[in-house]
Amino acid sequence: MYLFRNITLVFLLSIIAQYISAQDSIYTFYKSIPIPGNGSYDYISMDEVNRHLFVSHGTVLDIIDLNTEQVIDSVTGMKGIHGVAVVNDVNKGFISDGKGKAVIVFNLKTFKTIAIIPLSKEDADGIMYDPFSKNVFVFCGDANAACVIDVNKLKEIATIDLGGAPEFAVPDGNGLIYDNLEDKSSLAVIDSKSFKVIKTFPLAPCEGPTGLALDLDNKRAFTVCRGNKGMSVVDINTGKIIATLPIGAGVDAVKYDDDNKLIFCSNGDGTATVIKQNSADDYEVMQTLTTTYKAKTMAFDKQTGNIYFSAAKFDDNKKILPNTFAVMVYKRNK
Repeated sequence: MYLFRNITLVFLLSIIAQYISAQDSIYTFYKSIPIPGNGSYDYISMDEVNRHLFVSHGTVLDIIDLNTEQVIDSVTGMKGIHGVAVVNDVNKGFISDGKGKAVIVFNLKTFKTIAIIPLSKEDADGIMYDPFSKNVFVFCGDANAACVIDVNKLKEIATIDLGGAPEFAVPDGNGLIYDNLEDKSSLAVIDSKSFKVIKTFPLAPCEGPTGLALDLDNKRAFTVCRGNKGMSVVDINTGKIIATLPIGAGVDAVKYDDDNKLIFCSNGDGTATVIKQNSADDYEVMQTLTTTYKAKTMAFDKQTGNIYFSAAKFDDNKKILPNTFAVMVYKRNK
């Protein structure tokens, strides 16, 4: 009887500890949204105006309605897509089709293809819209370059020599674009009007920077780095490294919630790191989410606070299991 009571007490304490832990968690898993079909995957992007989530999936761009949390349509006919730039001002989305050496333009409401824009550079990967110059910038990894697209004329109007292999890029809205150069472990600053790199900051101790997010109020960049498994905080005026925090392995993306001062890092090792910004120069790791292997890209919904990760399941040989691709949704508790 005494042993039974002890076992019961241990069990109850375990349940209580799990409850307290859940209550203390900033984010918890909410649901998984299955997506049909097979293939590789990369970026996921938000259209906050139309409440859609764009999910790259091999040769297809799947569209999820965020109100119903269901797949509602897709853009097809591509060779190997990566990212999407949303330009609500002209009701167009721009898809980087890396294997097709092109940008595919589609209508943000009907999802019908409008145009195919050929690119002069290989390996189109990251893509973003700059509201200052009103151009789309396509970052081509193998070419160490960016292609500039006029969103009205729907054609390439310039290229930029970046001096290294680009990863994620983010505009400041005032004519500058910040772009991680993964092979150089540096941060390039691009003038979006002259189409030139005007300065480059070394990011040591960061090695192999990928994802990038900006805190414009405090003039800080958050760059996540695979080589040293860290997130570095950078003063975007001086290039000074303010802090470096530990994160998981295989990181790809990072997002910043400026309302709640939270930074999210999606790691390919099956975790996501949640970091709290206490001030411009003070940061701490608050939570490590359990996601799934290779859930390394994500999107953040400013309206709801939800974060989204896309991933398939893998077998013991790290090959994708058929028909397991999905988007995982995590909700904020407080």
